[in-house]
Amino acid sequence: MERDHIDASTAPVEGSVPAPGQEGGALPGGVVTFINVFDISAEHLDAFIAQWEQRAALVSTRPGFVDSRLHRARSSDTRFQLVNVSHWESREAWEAATADPEFRARTRAAQDDPQTRITSSPGLYDVAVEFSAATAEQS
Repeated sequence: MERDHIDASTAPVEGSVPAPGQEGGALPGGVVTFINVFDISAEHLDAFIAQWEQRAALVSTRPGFVDSRLHRARSSDTRFQLVNVSHWESREAWEAATADPEFRARTRAAQDDPQTRITSSPGLYDVAVEFSAATAEQS
């Protein structure tokens, strides 16, 4: 399998476009959802998570950051061992944070680390369908 060797936990996504009627790709209320799935071997998870946490701490101080969660698979047989879901006040805030030179330098360092070789698949997303406990009860 070809490895991208990138940490795109919050890296810019080439060619992404906003959904119709959504300025800058933001959801109503302005929130942008960034999702990145990571294909990484189970034995490299802890090292990658430690590095990711440092990069996430850095971008969490940037204007427009709302929240971020890195989800870990419960089974080592799961293809995507890690899934990052982050929210930003706007696409522009996300782009500015991920263009930060310090963030980029840390990302490059992670890319060059042979212990955390991964394949990642980042993207900005809009909610297509939403359900909640309250929604289910009203049906």
